[in-house]
Amino acid sequence: MSPTRISFDARLRQAVRAFWVGPTSAAEEQRVGGKTDQGNRGMVTSGKTMDSFRNMIIDVIKRTGPKGVIVHRDKSLVVLPGFFRPTKQWDVLAVHNGRLLAALELKSLCGPSFGNNANNRCEEALGSACDFRKAQSEGLFGPGAAPFLGYFILVEDADGSRQPVASKSPHFATDPCFKSASYQRRMTVMCERMMQQQLYACASVLTAPNSSETGEHAHLSAHTSFRNLLTRLAAHLTSEAEAERFNGMLGEAQAAYGTKSVLDGECFESGEV
Repeated sequence: MSPTRISFDARLRQAVRAFWVGPTSAAEEQRVGGKTDQGNRGMVTSGKTMDSFRNMIIDVIKRTGPKGVIVHRDKSLVVLPGFFRPTKQWDVLAVHNGRLLAALELKSLCGPSFGNNANNRCEEALGSACDFRKAQSEGLFGPGAAPFLGYFILVEDADGSRQPVASKSPHFATDPCFKSASYQRRMTVMCERMMQQQLYACASVLTAPNSSETGEHAHLSAHTSFRNLLTRLAAHLTSEAEAERFNGMLGEAQAAYGTKSVLDGECFESGEV
């Protein structure tokens, strides 16, 4: 029996609910075990809080990638070589025929220490992307690999992340876009600019209040939405699957790829004058 399919919006609400259930359970387990992290750190150190979002990404990879694509999510198997450092651990990898097709990083930003955590997230995202792109240019991800690099961050929707924050720079003026910008706005600007600078193929930010009841959430812009991240990932993997088919690596006998390509037949208008 095939699994039940639900809409993107319904599945995303499930993922948000699971995110807040996971942290609560992890914090309780630490308390019972005699370990207590400061602040909400116990909510995110279990490593499983992003699982439901990761599962959505994996579903997209399996449904749109080339036949035989291998998805890795285990810690020991999501490690890639770096250029400025030996290795870097990601959250999801898609590999096919010795080439990296996609790598994604999933993060969260929860209170009460939004300031320090936001700075850490920014430095991590920029450093990882720069290292990744240089390693890619050196051919460390397989011959001709041009992988999709994606970034996703869930920001707790709370007073501390919504309120304006002053940016003090004693010697030079800060960029006007950061003037009195909240941490939610700062994360959105970061994601927008990481895409503009082609560090990430797509970077997404989602806000959600700390509640496991409704799955309430919001996107701060259409181009930094989680839907856009999955849409762009699907488009990249579909093109990889199409390229594999064109190169004759997928036979017509394979039912999943037995349909015609958009480039088959008389599909173009004549360019003759």
